[in-house]
Amino acid sequence: MDDKERHAAGMAVRRAVLGDAHVDRAQAKRTELTSEFQDMITRYAWGEIWTRPGLPRHTRSLMTICMMVALNREEELKLHLRAASNNGVTRDEIKEALLQAAIYCGVPAANSAFALAQEVFREMDASADASGAQ
Repeated sequence: MDDKERHAAGMAVRRAVLGDAHVDRAQAKRTELTSEFQDMITRYAWGEIWTRPGLPRHTRSLMTICMMVALNREEELKLHLRAASNNGVTRDEIKEALLQAAIYCGVPAANSAFALAQEVFREMDASADASGAQ
């Protein structure tokens, strides 16, 4: 793939995993400073890595969640906790991944991650309830 094809493939995966609303917000916030960074993320993270056939997106989601726990990246963890369901990851599987992270990343890191997961899941449930009530 050339860069243009990689960007298109990356954007398709990025939208499938993170959702159109998130990607549209990220694109709308592009500035002269961040535009090239957004392009790089789309081409390389999403177009080069997430499109590889070697691992299913389900596995990539769980791995990403654990890496965000290890790196203490709260905003990215929230993003990927939400996105995981788009890849077929269940809340029980996330719980197991966070328990695994507790051993290898530390109990304090997992404690924070469990608290964030509860917050994200409450928000997701509230949003689903609101959508169902309409």
